[in-house]
Amino acid sequence: MKIIAKIHNDLDSKFGLPRQSALAPSLRSRIVFEPEFRNADALRGLDGFSHIWLIWDFSENHREEWSPTVRPPRLGGNTRLGVFATRSPFRPNPIGLSCVKLEGIVTEGADGPVIEVSGADLMDGTPIFDIKPYLPGVDSYPDARDGFVGDNAQHLLEVRFSEDATAVLERRLTPLQLQGLREVLAQDPRPAYHRDPEREYGLSYAGLDVHFRVEGDLLTVTGILLNLQED
Repeated sequence: MKIIAKIHNDLDSKFGLPRQSALAPSLRSRIVFEPEFRNADALRGLDGFSHIWLIWDFSENHREEWSPTVRPPRLGGNTRLGVFATRSPFRPNPIGLSCVKLEGIVTEGADGPVIEVSGADLMDGTPIFDIKPYLPGVDSYPDARDGFVGDNAQHLLEVRFSEDATAVLERRLTPLQLQGLREVLAQDPRPAYHRDPEREYGLSYAGLDVHFRVEGDLLTVTGILLNLQED
């Protein structure tokens, strides 16, 4: 398959990625097409849809071997389920599927047309294989069962920023970027088996190294470092 585009956003690494699309709706992304597919005619009519499907490459999870079972984070990382009963990135074929909100299409500029979306769970630079419109009357089944997911609902953390962290974030990020970071942190980016309240973690976001600790249901951002050189 050919890579038709790549996505660009503030999610600089795998750590901290939302585990599903739409969990962090304030996260904005730009889909920039490869030169071969940079043709406005290919998007004719797409602006009539509110959401789109992205079919993409788990480019950071390519492996020669595969396992028939995985440990979903939602189950605490202790229970194994069949890989085809989960959305784990560790699959025989590393293909992802995400539904995102279409925010607009920008036709101007050297990279145009560019698709702007929100709520993506893809890291910056992820290759995209295909784009399809989401059809609410076809793609949505109100009576569908949600398996183990429904019995293990996602629990959101309370997020607080230290005074020093707040000063840096308000200077470096737009209000929308800051809200996106808050939504990412509320999902609890830690591995399921990490529960040490003294351990400090670092999450890369929009060129910043965001340090935080988690105690109980409270995540506290303790400091911010620049992981890109100052302008």
